[in-house]
Amino acid sequence: MNERYAAGILRYRWLVIVATILLVALAASGGRFLAFSSDYRVFFSKENPQLTAFEELQNTYTKNDNVLIVLEPKGGNVFTRDVYEAIIDVTERSWQVPYSLRVDSLSNFQHSFSEEDDLTVIDLIDEPAGLSDEEVEYIKSVALKEPLLKRRLVSPQGHVTAINITVELPGLNPVEEVPDVVGKVREIAAYVEETYPDLQVYLTGVVMMNSAFAEASQYDASNLLPLTFLLIVVTVFIQLRGVVGTLVTALVIIMSVISAMGLAGWMGIPLTGPMMSAPAIILTLAVADCVHILTNWMQGLRQGHDKNQAMVESMRINFSPVFLTSATTAIGFLTLNFSDAPPFGDLGNTSAIGVIIAFLLSVSFLPALATLLPSMVKEHEQHDSHVMLKLADWIIKFRKQLLVGMGALILALVALVPMNETNDVFVEYFDERIQFRTDTDFVVENLTGVYFIDYSLNSGSDGGVSDPKNLQQVEDLANWLRAQPNVMHVSTITDVFKRLNRNMHGDDEAWHKLPQQRDLAAQYLLLYEMSLPYGLDLNNQIDINKQATRLSVTMETMSTNEVLEFEELVYDWMAENTPDILTFGASPTVMFSHIGTRNIKSMLGGTLVALVLISLILMVALKSWRYGFVSLVPNLAPAGMAFGIWAVIDGEIGLGVSVVTAMTLGIVVDDAIHFLSKYLRARREQGLDAANAVRYAFRTVGVALWVTSVALVAGFMVLATSSFELNSSMGLLVSIVIALALFADFFFLPPLLMRFDSWLQGSEKPKQAN
Repeated sequence: MNERYAAGILRYRWLVIVATILLVALAASGGRFLAFSSDYRVFFSKENPQLTAFEELQNTYTKNDNVLIVLEPKGGNVFTRDVYEAIIDVTERSWQVPYSLRVDSLSNFQHSFSEEDDLTVIDLIDEPAGLSDEEVEYIKSVALKEPLLKRRLVSPQGHVTAINITVELPGLNPVEEVPDVVGKVREIAAYVEETYPDLQVYLTGVVMMNSAFAEASQYDASNLLPLTFLLIVVTVFIQLRGVVGTLVTALVIIMSVISAMGLAGWMGIPLTGPMMSAPAIILTLAVADCVHILTNWMQGLRQGHDKNQAMVESMRINFSPVFLTSATTAIGFLTLNFSDAPPFGDLGNTSAIGVIIAFLLSVSFLPALATLLPSMVKEHEQHDSHVMLKLADWIIKFRKQLLVGMGALILALVALVPMNETNDVFVEYFDERIQFRTDTDFVVENLTGVYFIDYSLNSGSDGGVSDPKNLQQVEDLANWLRAQPNVMHVSTITDVFKRLNRNMHGDDEAWHKLPQQRDLAAQYLLLYEMSLPYGLDLNNQIDINKQATRLSVTMETMSTNEVLEFEELVYDWMAENTPDILTFGASPTVMFSHIGTRNIKSMLGGTLVALVLISLILMVALKSWRYGFVSLVPNLAPAGMAFGIWAVIDGEIGLGVSVVTAMTLGIVVDDAIHFLSKYLRARREQGLDAANAVRYAFRTVGVALWVTSVALVAGFMVLATSSFELNSSMGLLVSIVIALALFADFFFLPPLLMRFDSWLQGSEKPKQAN
């Protein structure tokens, strides 16, 4: 059947080539629909409970998607007239940022104080040029004492300050909304550095993080993809030693990538950080099919066969293994749909499509074009197979020692796996090549954190936020939170109530405490709200019915485990001490902290499905459940060994690493399938014994396995240099898995086959060798 198919491809090669080009062009045309998604929410499914809780909180209060513009005076003091001028200037310009709802800074902080019997509310800084030295110092004393400012908009040392811009993205055109905001903010930053040369500007916040996802993806696309392609082409050229084979392989790779990405565009898949690794992955995986077919084709040419005859024979012995390896690889990637993070499902689907397209091109376009072009392979040309035969002889000679030694090594490394722990730091998804990371590190170190948790504290009744009992519980919670080691700032409405109570008692510090009468507290709040200008109301802290209030906790940069422990600690404390306002926190910090653990659990199911399907495929394809069963050992071992090594070099399993086992299970099977298919061909068709069948397998497929594995490791190692940590950690661990898979297939699988040969043969009766 394979011979007839191959003969048909060669007979109608021009039709195949033209049809392929047209179909690829049609598929690739979907690339015009591809667009970057600049929203961190894309990492969470709509059913994600943490996302649902956060969206509910966002709908109750003013949204807190923000940009934080941080100013650092070179003199180390923000409390000067010149810096005040800059703060006012930047604050006014920040209102021009698209979709801005609110701008908070030192200059427009609504400072309240008592003036005779009246409550006066004014901007903290106004007309700096006319300020006296005493007024400059007064502003400093107010800012450094005010809980709503200190560690939020001004550092305790007074050496940096910030302007916080709250935005509400409409979501009508996500592709353009974040870039519009970021573009305007960077325009303001450039203006500040030009106009006020003594100020250094840093940009962080949720919107800047959204932009960083797209920027990291674009960086990888422009830097890593060309390097990956170059490495693959060089590797193929070294193996095939010919321009024709290298050219055809390069064309198959390019056509596979553009077709898969184009179909992703037709399917409406957004470009995200994980998704942007798909081209490099497809590019890397597509080379394997080409190398196997071309290697055996060139072996035929060296034996004196003509181009067509050699290609038909290569297709005969490679079609089934190539199909099986493509199917198992695609299954492995499709199980990424079990991931709790949709971008990994998109990555899996796109990569699976690319793998299938690469297979189709390898068994149609490749033989048609390769036999059409002139071949410069010389008959009886020396080849590297003798190196593989020497390796096979060595393995056969020391098969017992290798079986014991490799078995012990596998068990030792797998025993280290429990040392890994689920953990992540989502700010560190970006390395220092992305400006968001360096700016954020500075802000966390010098001003405030970017990790926060919001609590919507419900009093249970309309207007209940003014109830003294409710206020006291909120205050108790805030004070307890401020005493926690990782907490940098707590924003709570009780600080406003205490300040108003003091103001209404002649600014007497003895009255800096919560009002004890509900109606009095409500009057204070109403009087204060009536004095606030547009855009600076209390909707960011109190709901419309004044039934619930938002308490925001800003924390140092923490690992996911630390965040989850903190979240549980807060809930337990509230259950015991403030049961009337007991609730769970919600924020992107909480969402990212839960996603890693949730993803590992969901991917365990994906790995199990992949294992069952791939095992069944192997047993059917090898026409023996025994061979299929034995092959599982070297196929499962690499992932276990790799995670054992990972426990030593890193020890933390984050979002990117959590998908590796399911993803690589289909890839590592490839080498075993090619080796076993050649081994069984020698046993069944040529009647060779186990040792000679091993030699045959090494001679016919050993070099191809070595080259494809090197190409895969090289491709994923390039991905390991990604500026996006999810991709870099995934690329590094996948490289380790693939390298160990080759190691196991060369030094463990052959001894295993020879050791259990009699059991594996079962009722099979090998043909007598001619």
